[in-house]
Amino acid sequence: MLLKIYVTHKKGVLDPQGKTVLDTLHSLGYKEFEELRLGKYFEIKISDDLTDKELLNKKIKEIADKVLSNPIMETYRYEIVD
Repeated sequence: MLLKIYVTHKKGVLDPQGKTVLDTLHSLGYKEFEELRLGKYFEIKISDDLTDKELLNKKIKEIADKVLSNPIMETYRYEIVD
């Protein structure tokens, strides 16, 4: 199985890197883009031995909250691909 985790800033949290990239796009003539927010994307291969979906979801939430994101400033979503 493959786990895909998408981490983004929460609404209202400033994203200076996103602003810098957007400013660069504007300077290159791409004025039609109004907002850009950067995030993180992770792909994690999951052992086929972990078949308990409830346990898997618990572990995913733990690693996302403790390691992959900052719960104060970021939010995440994930999908499991068989």
